[in-house]
Amino acid sequence: MASQIHKRFTNDQVKELLEKYLNKEIERKYIEQILSIEKARFFRILAAYRKHPEEFSVEYKRSSQAKRIAEEVQNNIIKELTIDKKAIQNKDIPLYRYNYSYVQRQLEDNYGQTAAVSTIINYAKANGFYLPKRSKPKAHDREVLTTHAGELIQHDASYHLWAPDSGVKWTLITSLDDYSRLLLYAQLVKQESSWSHIQALQSVVVKYGTPLSYYTDCHSIFRYVRGRDQRHYSFEKFTDDVDPQWKMVIKDCNIKPIYALSPQAKGKIERPYGWLQDHLIRTCIRENVTDINHAQRILNYERDRYNYKQFHSTTKEIPNRRFNSALKTRKSLFRSWSIPKPFISLKDIFALRTSRFVDNYHSVTIKNLHIKLTNVEPRYPVDIRVYILAPDFYELRFWYNSKLIKVIRQKIIDFLPVHF
Repeated sequence: MASQIHKRFTNDQVKELLEKYLNKEIERKYIEQILSIEKARFFRILAAYRKHPEEFSVEYKRSSQAKRIAEEVQNNIIKELTIDKKAIQNKDIPLYRYNYSYVQRQLEDNYGQTAAVSTIINYAKANGFYLPKRSKPKAHDREVLTTHAGELIQHDASYHLWAPDSGVKWTLITSLDDYSRLLLYAQLVKQESSWSHIQALQSVVVKYGTPLSYYTDCHSIFRYVRGRDQRHYSFEKFTDDVDPQWKMVIKDCNIKPIYALSPQAKGKIERPYGWLQDHLIRTCIRENVTDINHAQRILNYERDRYNYKQFHSTTKEIPNRRFNSALKTRKSLFRSWSIPKPFISLKDIFALRTSRFVDNYHSVTIKNLHIKLTNVEPRYPVDIRVYILAPDFYELRFWYNSKLIKVIRQKIIDFLPVHF
């Protein structure tokens, strides 16, 4: 309170006390109590009074004029906040707050200007660009803890209007190493499918190796649940008695699937999702993105920024550094990837699967496609691996008695002989 004397006493009141002290009418300790100051502060005030009694004042004088940011910086702050406000007010866009750190970055990257986040917040509050913090839901108590890279990969998808100017929602598929929080995969797809998740799995395994386990929700792509997914099969099975396409690939890779029992249990991957979602949408708005390839380039930039520059709020480390440190200190459960026998290609593993019985003419039929096979006994099953090369263009690989007996590539409209 020592610096606030001028708010509680007038100059004349302080002068009167000092005169009484000099005339030995009142002891110093009582003046200190009255003014709520310490001994050193008292003697500084007394010295100033003795030196210039007529000019003495306890009024606060600013040593320098308050700094103000340039008008063009103010205008750009308001400009960026106005863009965000329009997006926040659009119910189809998943933005619920202002991101002042993002505005600071926009000033630096696009205008070559600087402003403290606190300054931006002050301008936001003064101009109607401020929202109170939303109440956070109760934290889930089933947090998954890991001590090694590759011990658990969190995998999920999010369907949103990522680029509002496109008018179309896309799905963001992401894989995250739980220990390091490194984003191993981030891809936008126009339509979520088993195949898009199998491609994500292939990318992670081929680049980083085979992890111990994958952590997903209970979407029908990942898990068969009794009472929910029976429409896809002609007979009733218990939960997990049927393996969806993605789960069959996981098993071939010797990766353990783990399922989240609630959305809250997926919290760790939701935080990076929130970071990516926030930055991706804001940048897509500013660049008027209408094409998914343009949005993917922005996503790649933000993913790299997250992986290589951002300190994670929980680990207090940059994800890539934490990941590489785990590899160097052998705190990794990633295994070298190799194609399991008897298969000979990635296309035999990261593929859609179906089977057909050979007829008496040594042929199999798939969606009106008749394929002649040799050296196969009639009425025996053939395992077929379907690899999508391009839209409506497929490679079919036929396996019989653990041998690859035929490979065909063909353009077939609306093919896909399995639940997809």
